[in-house]
Amino acid sequence: MRQEITRRSFVKDTLLVSAGIGLARGASLRADSAESAATPLREETAALPKGAIGKLQVSRLILGGNLLTHFTHSRDLKYVYTLAARYNTDEKIMETLAVAEKHGVNTMTMHNPPHPMSVLRRYRKERGGRIQWIICPTAPVEPDMAKYKQQIEELVQDGCEAIYLWGVHADSLVAQGKMDLVGKAVALPKQYGLPSGVGAHDLAVVKACEKEGIPADFYIKTFHSHSYPTAPRADEIKGPYQEYPGYWCANPAETAEFMKGVNKPWIAFKTMAAGAIPAQTAFRYACMHGADFVLAGMFDFEIAEDARLCAEAVARNAKRERPWHPPLEGDGTRQTTVSSPKPT
Repeated sequence: MRQEITRRSFVKDTLLVSAGIGLARGASLRADSAESAATPLREETAALPKGAIGKLQVSRLILGGNLLTHFTHSRDLKYVYTLAARYNTDEKIMETLAVAEKHGVNTMTMHNPPHPMSVLRRYRKERGGRIQWIICPTAPVEPDMAKYKQQIEELVQDGCEAIYLWGVHADSLVAQGKMDLVGKAVALPKQYGLPSGVGAHDLAVVKACEKEGIPADFYIKTFHSHSYPTAPRADEIKGPYQEYPGYWCANPAETAEFMKGVNKPWIAFKTMAAGAIPAQTAFRYACMHGADFVLAGMFDFEIAEDARLCAEAVARNAKRERPWHPPLEGDGTRQTTVSSPKPT
């Protein structure tokens, strides 16, 4: 005999079924997480174009470290800093690095706060991680270079693959006319056989380095368009970028024009103006206007799509006005690399 279905029994049975599905799904997610933690890294499942920086082969898309260090540049949305910290736990950071490698992103960059650096070390030791590090020391750049040298030696011991002068330091040093210290900061990593670069928010840094013949192997320079709602108006840009929250490249047209004459790899960062510009638009703009590599902060769930978008942007702009540094693989031109001297 058919059992009569009442409203109460329907609701009760539906809740039980839903709970069962939820428990099963939760168990599945826990199992997947446990498997992810225990399983060695798989081979890359996606190929990104690469270019040489010194002796390194670097993916044209580089994982930015701000989201991993929880410094999100989220303007006055203060809660986002806490949200990023709650989401990007140590375990999630290591998962993110593994996802990046899986999708062909073979290099990451950040500054060197102690705890995030400890997570990078754990990722290599415990998970067999192979993602390359391009790190900027935060120690002060002083005439004796003692503190700066100590941090460089620590990074070398950790297996860091390349080092650059932090843009915050470079902006200040150039503004003060202390090019001798910029030169010392660039020279130190070379003594250990590492590629050595210069970071900058202010284009004046790159101009000064080129004028003074600072032997940087690469530049990391901010670059994004002003085609977004909170971009500054031309009459607002009268001082350092720090005075105007919401942008990090004061004059993108001037930057693109000057970089045409710079014969060194250029890693563009802040390409999305801290989330104000969609990745597809930002990556195409950077590649079209001369950047050789795109540095992007990415959560784990963004990496697959961003890798695809970057590969498309590179292919779309293969014959752009500024030559690629180094040239794209497979375009018939000779790859060039910048060598660093041996330790003395």
